[in-house]
Amino acid sequence: MPQQRQDFFERVWDVVAQIPHGKVTTYGHIAEFLGTKSAARTVGWAMNAAAGTDLPCHRVVNRFGALSGSRHFEGPFVMRERLENEGIEFTDDDCVDLSLHLWIPGHDA
Repeated sequence: MPQQRQDFFERVWDVVAQIPHGKVTTYGHIAEFLGTKSAARTVGWAMNAAAGTDLPCHRVVNRFGALSGSRHFEGPFVMRERLENEGIEFTDDDCVDLSLHLWIPGHDA
């Protein structure tokens, strides 16, 4: 992996490690916090590379609160189960209720 990409991935992972229990953030919010608002897709690649680690990757969702990264977990429902175990609520369209659970990096919880 090129060094620049590795450095970016490590910065993403540092942010993910700070997401509070019972909260989620989005790929775009992480990218914006890191100064590269248009790099949400690259944040997703960093999440894929972190699969199987101790990072709370299940707390990163897309801009609508959908669990677009769920296929990278041990099973199709693992991501949702982990979020529900933290008390995270979902809307009728199976998205995280961002009005209740959104955490924005760099803002107070």
